[in-house]
Amino acid sequence: MKAILIREPGDPDVLVYGDAPDPQPAEDELLVRVHATALNRADLLQRKGGYVPPEGASPILGLEVAGEVVSAGGGWNAGDRVMAVITGGGYAELAAVPIGMLMPIPRAFSYEQAAAIPEAYLTAWLNLFTMGRLNSGEAVLIHAGASGVGSAAIQLAREAGARVFTTAGTEAKCEFCRELGAELTINYRQESFRERVLEATGGRGVDLALDVVGAPYWNDNLACLGRGGRLMLIGFLGGSGGQLDVGAVMRKNLTVRGTLLRRTPLPEKIALTGDFVNFALPRFENDTLRPVIDRVFPLSQAAEAHRYMHTNANIGKIILKVD
Repeated sequence: MKAILIREPGDPDVLVYGDAPDPQPAEDELLVRVHATALNRADLLQRKGGYVPPEGASPILGLEVAGEVVSAGGGWNAGDRVMAVITGGGYAELAAVPIGMLMPIPRAFSYEQAAAIPEAYLTAWLNLFTMGRLNSGEAVLIHAGASGVGSAAIQLAREAGARVFTTAGTEAKCEFCRELGAELTINYRQESFRERVLEATGGRGVDLALDVVGAPYWNDNLACLGRGGRLMLIGFLGGSGGQLDVGAVMRKNLTVRGTLLRRTPLPEKIALTGDFVNFALPRFENDTLRPVIDRVFPLSQAAEAHRYMHTNANIGKIILKVD
């Protein structure tokens, strides 16, 4: 099969479009012919040698796929249109996918649209509901609202009846977040999200915060949380180390948790996939939820897609189309 291979750790030019062995599905897996996949920040880190895949995962990049089942099994028929999160191997023509992770593609969606769903939406679901325990009427602060995970989280939180506050780096991205349903959008380059959130909540703070930045936002995130609030750490684009004051965690009875969907045990991922499908699939079908795509590249241009992601200009997901 054709796939994107990493010649050696480095910049996007190390990505090579070449031949790789076809994956051999295990007993609890099905072979999927991939028609589209999507970029994630983890792909960039792995390409540079900074992210070791979990044991047993394919060394090929790609954490999600949309395609069709090759041969029947586990209640699926050959030709069924499916999408899924995987631990690796998405940048290829074929992928082995655990049966329990397969999700049906909404009827009117293209493969490109479907590829924008799995990693972003399941990450958002995991952090908002499974771990974050978000309830109707609560307030949530979502950083990087125009990203793939951010745009998914805004929509899911909105549908759950939560008040949604979000940060973004440009006015265009802030406007986009408002269109998705964010009540308050904050351009973090121009104003303090800490001050705006406390003002909007009358000094009470939010119940939940989803953060992709890490250490630089630690103190402001804790200040934004109300008593009993929860901080979900889903990335550390700004760095993971530094001197951190934990006093607020104790004074306000806060909970701080970190998650990595890729390293979540498979039984747990299967369970959250089922919960997500029950909630989200009808909403995709009636256009209440929608995948957000910024740009589509051919698989052979994966290096160019990586260069584009490094600019941080995208609103929503960057897709790779597999011919």
